[in-house]
Amino acid sequence: MGLFRKRKTRATRRAEAKALKHKAKLEAKHGARNDRRKLRTETKSARKVERAQLATLKAQEKAATPRPRLTITRVWRYLNIVRMLTPVVAPLVYRGIVLVRAELDQRRADRLGVPLEELGSYTGHGARLSARITGAERSADEIAKAFPDAETAKFTAAVRGRLGELETAVHAAEQMPAQRRKSAHYAIASELDGVEADLLAKLGVH
Repeated sequence: MGLFRKRKTRATRRAEAKALKHKAKLEAKHGARNDRRKLRTETKSARKVERAQLATLKAQEKAATPRPRLTITRVWRYLNIVRMLTPVVAPLVYRGIVLVRAELDQRRADRLGVPLEELGSYTGHGARLSARITGAERSADEIAKAFPDAETAKFTAAVRGRLGELETAVHAAEQMPAQRRKSAHYAIASELDGVEADLLAKLGVH
């Protein structure tokens, strides 16, 4: 029967050979891709193992490194160093503290509007109001000296009386709870605005 089997044509054989060649290329391509994936996986695993081994080695080296013990001799050595440096460092630290304190005091005096030497007279929550009252009293004294007449004397006396009442209110507000003190300070400030306006008006400033 095989003698009478139909023989393949040349075109058919070429097509089959081409198909086999294409199949071999695809298999080689897929094989190479699988090999690359396998290589990447193995490389990642090797890196993880290497990092774990390195971390273990570092931990072992750290544990094996002897730590300096705090002995009496070492403590005395440190104390001697501190004792030697203290005469040099202490004046510098003190000078720095003094300069910082002076700068802060000057800023506070400027904020209150009073000379630096009078800063200690104004303390507490109402320090700014007390400084304003003192300034208004000085203005009243200057007006009394500039205009020595009965009407001005009556005016400045009334101003001084009102300022005294406001100063008393400032001291009383120091003992109040925060919210009430804030309201009292607001009312005192409003009264001071009026007194200062009267003083300016007396001087002809509007």
